Amino acid sequence: FRLYYFKQSDGAQSVATFPVSIGRMDWSTPLGRHRIAAKQVRPTWYPPKSIREEHAADGRFLATAVPPGPDNPLGEYAMRLSVSSYLIHGTNKPAGIGMQVTHGCIRMNPEDISWLFPQIRVGTPVQIVNQPVKFGWSPDGLFLEVHPVIDGDTQSTERGMTVLTEAYVEATRERPADIDWQLVEEVYRAKLGIPQSLAITTDGFDA
Repeated sequence: FRLYYFKQSDGAQSVATFPVSIGRMDWSTPLGRHRIAAKQVRPTWYPPKSIREEHAADGRFLATAVPPGPDNPLGEYAMRLSVSSYLIHGTNKPAGIGMQVTHGCIRMNPEDISWLFPQIRVGTPVQIVNQPVKFGWSPDGLFLEVHPVIDGDTQSTERGMTVLTEAYVEATRERPADIDWQLVEEVYRAKLGIPQSLAITTDGFDA
């Protein structure tokens, strides 16, 4: 449910991150290593037959080609992945961002993709992972980010806190951290997808 853009400039690495929507259970977003194969401003959407049939089953007509404009679900920008038929694109319905609602594409807020689009070159590598629990270090200490488990991911659902514990062990293998495990459990249960500082101050409250 997040897109991370890593950039190397003058020997320093930075990262920008954005909320995204991903494919629902029967239209899953393809995991693995891909690349940006093409870019397009104001794209025309050519919905595949399967999507047109889905609309027809609901009594809705969907044309074979949807031109640029307010009715185009791709928004103003689209970047095609090297895996066939999948895009990173904008949207005309930003209310669905952060949910598992697409037909497999990665959907971004209009203002986010308008910033990201010019930064990306054709050939840029893309790695799609299913990682609902993430620990990461910053100058302020260790952070934890937990997202809802995607539909169909029975392994993450069944293993629960075991997944979190394994991620914590890996993150602190070479750099120990003194953290509040009650706070960890609260972040895990909330699953807000927002990085939470786990640093502990001397008075016992989290920083």
